[in-house]
Formats: sequence, C-alpha cells, structure tokens
Amino acid sequence: MVLHPMRQQVLRHSCGVWARLLQSRGCVYSSAHGFNQDEIREKLQAFPGGSIDLLKQESGVAVLTINNPSRMNAFSGSMMVDLEERVSQLECWTDGKGLIVQGAAGTFCSGSDLNAVRAISNPQDGMKMCMFMQNTLTRLLRLPLISVAVVEGRALGGGAELLTACDFRLVAPGSVIQFVHKHMGLVPGWGGAARLVRVVGSQHALKLLAGTLKVDPDLGLQIGLADGVLASEEAGTPLHQAENWLSRYTKGPAPVIRAVKKVVLSGRELPLSDALRTEKDVFGTVWGGPANLQALASKSKHK
Repeated sequence: MVLHPMRQQVLRHSCGVWARLLQSRGCVYSSAHGFNQDEIREKLQAFPGGSIDLLKQESGVAVLTINNPSRMNAFSGSMMVDLEERVSQLECWTDGKGLIVQGAAGTFCSGSDLNAVRAISNPQDGMKMCMFMQNTLTRLLRLPLISVAVVEGRALGGGAELLTACDFRLVAPGSVIQFVHKHMGLVPGWGGAARLVRVVGSQHALKLLAGTLKVDPDLGLQIGLADGVLASEEAGTPLHQAENWLSRYTKGPAPVIRAVKKVVLSGRELPLSDALRTEKDVFGTVWGGPANLQALASKSKHK
C-alpha cells in the first residue's frame, strides 16, 4: 500500500511524539537523579535464582511468567534484572496487542526474596533497587499493550505491587492479595502505593496499606482491585480463561489496539493540553489506515 505523503508525515511525527513520551516519562529515574542502572544491575545479578519467562504468541498476546516456585515466586536479584530485560523486549514488539502476567505453579508472587533483600539492606543499595524496580514497573504499565495479571494463590508485598502495574486483574477462587509491607517495617517501594491509589482510591488504599488487609476475590471486586474472578479448572486453565477474557479487548488489528492504549495512557498521565495533542497525533496514525478503510467499506460502525 502506498501512503499519501501527508499520512507519512503524520506517522513520522506521531512516532516521534510517542518516543519522546516514553523517553521522558517511561523511566522515572535517570542519571540526573543519581541513578546508575548498570551499577544496580550488577549488584542484583549477584543474587541469582528463578527466572522471568516471556512467550510472545502469534495471536499478539504475550505471556510473562514469574518462575521461582521453590520460593513462592519471590523475586531474586537476577529476576529483577530479567523483568527489566523482558519489558525491553516487549517495548520493541510492534505486533503485540496484549500481555498476561502470571506466576508459575499455582501462585502469583510473594514479593522479594529475603536473601537478596538482607544482602542489600543498607539504605543506599535499597534506594537504588527501589528506583530500578519503579522504572521497570512504570515501563511495564506504559507498554502499548493491554495487560492483565492472573492472580492464583498469593500475591504478597512486591507481588501485590506488581499486579498494580497491569491494566486489569483477574483473581482465582481462594487467592489472596496482601500489601504486607507494614509487617516488614516498610512501605511499598516499587511504585505500588501510588498505583494502588489510582486503582482503588485513597481511602481503600489507606486501609489496605495501614491495615495490611487480606483481599479475597469478593473484597477485590468490591473495591475495584479485581476485574473478574476465574471459574473452576473445569472451565479451562487460568491462563486459557485469561486469554478468553482478554480477547474482547485485543480483538482487531494491532495498530488500533495499541493506539487505544496510547490515548488512554496519555489521558491518564499528561496534562489535558498535552494529552489532546498526543491523541490527535495517535489518531493520525490510524485515520485512513487499512483498518479504518476496511471498516468504512463494510459499514461496520453499528455492528
């Protein structure tokens, strides 16, 4: 297909706008904040164990698996580095539309591996780890993919923070989400508190953090932390159910789905005038595109 010169110009301009949005807002911390990513990566790699596995499917939906079952899928240092690398891969996946985040072996994630935490318990290294994980989870949330966390078993501490970096959350019967940070003499440090307020509101967030409440599926639905409850295994595996649930939002051409996520992201995070300009630019990438022309030809507006 040959693009009209004006459309080519809009596409180039829009890509530039989105790239600047990711560069300026994709990472919260940079060298200007005294953050050296290579330095903290080297420290974290010294505490191996487990893995973060990524499967990119032809459907355009990827599956990210937190895999450290012997420690209830707790994050080792090397897993934190793995996660950052997987997010980088997803940022370059131009055919992607959706992302499912799950834990291996029937549980989601129990937070940080205490062996690694104890080893970097001094304030300086703790702050660097905090900045590293905030950057990574912020980039995860800002991916132009519609994401859903599948919560089986327990999501504790950093695991609870991780699920707030997804657009949606599906919970299995019997699962528990708990921000246990107060029990550890801490507050969330991976951006979980700020994101939780945006998901459930400040009153519910205060109760969950100060009361270390155990959120079961019923309470999750009530306060908006959960978007749905999985059925029994007879209805299919949790992953299969999540793929079916997500398909209603990822059905259609990748450029359109990614554009939807981009305009919602800009509306959530940018001042109104900037969000409007970004929406205009993203609109320009799909107006007159293949999906738009096909819809016009088939008169699918009212289907």
